[in-house]
Amino acid sequence: MILEPLTAGPGGALPAPLLTELTALYASNREYHALSGDFPDPGDVRPEQVAAVLADEAAVPGAEVLLAYDRGRLTGIAITLARHPDPADPDPWIGLLMIDAGLHGQGHGRRLASLVEDRFRRAGRTAVRLAVLTDNPGALAFWTALGYEVIDHREDRRLGRPCAVLRKPLAAERA
Repeated sequence: MILEPLTAGPGGALPAPLLTELTALYASNREYHALSGDFPDPGDVRPEQVAAVLADEAAVPGAEVLLAYDRGRLTGIAITLARHPDPADPDPWIGLLMIDAGLHGQGHGRRLASLVEDRFRRAGRTAVRLAVLTDNPGALAFWTALGYEVIDHREDRRLGRPCAVLRKPLAAERA
């Protein structure tokens, strides 16, 4: 699996073939979108909606949208934040990690999470945080299996949804 930063074309537009792939990736995760409320109709995710979501994410200072490819196929996306808006929070965040739903259970999520953690390690970061919607026990089980621990419960900043905040210390890379 390789990670590539998302790069938009002139005027911030995404190339049509890439936007089609990203829309299929988002649309495949209907169950998650039904929980999150990120799209008005989780069964009808449209390219213009995905483009708007990604443009909003990319506009956040310190955010990075990373595309995961395996054997030339887009398999996932991760959105990271170098720093939380709360100045008392020193850690970077994983804002989203999504794998094509048809590939769930095959290790792609673990590999993508590991690659994101490695990027933070190389940047000298010592821990990473994320939030999981309280009503998403599958995601909580996934992240805790990767060594993340619940450190807080609070509402997310954007939509006020109840979340568990998780943190994982990042051990230094071995030489």
